[in-house]
Amino acid sequence: MKICKSINSILLVVGLLASSAAFAGDHVIKVGVLHSLSGTMAISETTLKDTMLMLIAEQNKKGGVLGKQLKAVVVDPASNWPLFAEKARGLIEKDKVDVIFGSWTSVSRKSVLPVIEELNSVFFYPVQYEGEESSKNVFYTGAAPNQQAIPAVDYLMNDIGVERWVLAGTDYVYPRTTNKILKAYLKAKGVPSSEIMINYTPFGHSDWQTIVSDIKKFGSVGKKTAVVSTINGDANVPFYKELGNQGISASDIPVVAVSVGEEEISGLDTGPLVGHLAAWNYFMSADAVENDEFIAKWKDFIKDDKRVTNDPMEAHYIGFNMWVKAVEKAGTTEPNAVQDALIGVTTPNLTGGVSAMMPNHHITKPVLIGEIQADGQFEIVSSTDGLVAGDAWSDFLPGSKDLIADWRKPLSCGNYNVKTAKCSGQNY
Repeated sequence: MKICKSINSILLVVGLLASSAAFAGDHVIKVGVLHSLSGTMAISETTLKDTMLMLIAEQNKKGGVLGKQLKAVVVDPASNWPLFAEKARGLIEKDKVDVIFGSWTSVSRKSVLPVIEELNSVFFYPVQYEGEESSKNVFYTGAAPNQQAIPAVDYLMNDIGVERWVLAGTDYVYPRTTNKILKAYLKAKGVPSSEIMINYTPFGHSDWQTIVSDIKKFGSVGKKTAVVSTINGDANVPFYKELGNQGISASDIPVVAVSVGEEEISGLDTGPLVGHLAAWNYFMSADAVENDEFIAKWKDFIKDDKRVTNDPMEAHYIGFNMWVKAVEKAGTTEPNAVQDALIGVTTPNLTGGVSAMMPNHHITKPVLIGEIQADGQFEIVSSTDGLVAGDAWSDFLPGSKDLIADWRKPLSCGNYNVKTAKCSGQNY
């Protein structure tokens, strides 16, 4: 009898523990954070991990989502592109996350994409990219080329009078595809191929002496020359340093970067960089109440008054708030319901406007051109009158100009051909 009572007591305790564990699990929503904390991209991505931790902590203070607390599950894919896919699979299958925020480079996003689609998860990508993609499972909160690279070219051409073009990038899919679009765009504007120089270097490239010398020579023929830079990661440090070493100032050959913001230049000697440019959808110097509040919260969270904010941080801010609204609208974190609910969701951005999630899973954003100042900040020298909707497919590539993406029913297609009225192949 005593043995039976003991067994019953043990079973009761085990049952209570199991119920408590299940109860605790039911009251937590897991958010995957997939950013490189080591390797060549850590210079850019570590801050995005910290941003997500801040946003999650702030949301938990408000009561969480659907009455549940949020729990961050952070992994480090270490700037190793295949490892992004492995880590994403682990987040979904092992850690049971309800959503993933992550990646920086397009090659890491494309590594994750088939896993996200196979397992039908929800993925927010916060960085400017080359377009030519729209997935049911991915929400692109960074800029498409028509929201950054093309307006940058327009500014250089119309406001500075640039005639010769250096397209310098890191050797992977984003710079190559973006430069393919930019070359087609420049040619459509009447720029001959002889006035366009294209150069690619590996991730982490450090010896820029010869390349910068070639750029200097290319710009010495009496026509205004500029560099459109899609150089990513820590290779930017020696690139800008070499520009200074060879005496190339912004008045000589201006550089407009689409992958360099406040975080990347925070550790550089900005003296030689003053006057060079960047094209983004947000700068820390933006004059808006929402931005002032965000910066104050960030500095309080990170406990460092010298830390800066940047465009991909704002993209995570927008994407996270959109996801919260969509989950609350759907009443669940179930992926299909959240994917449907996200379309049409709006949320304030940090420049004083309201961004919306479009049917092609891209958002509306202002386009800003900033000039580097001696203190490492950017003075905004140009901005669009309103917000620009991101294009999933370029109007300047023959294979893309007839494609649209629309994930609303009944179309539900990422690459619908308006001429053939067909959804071709895979839906991205």
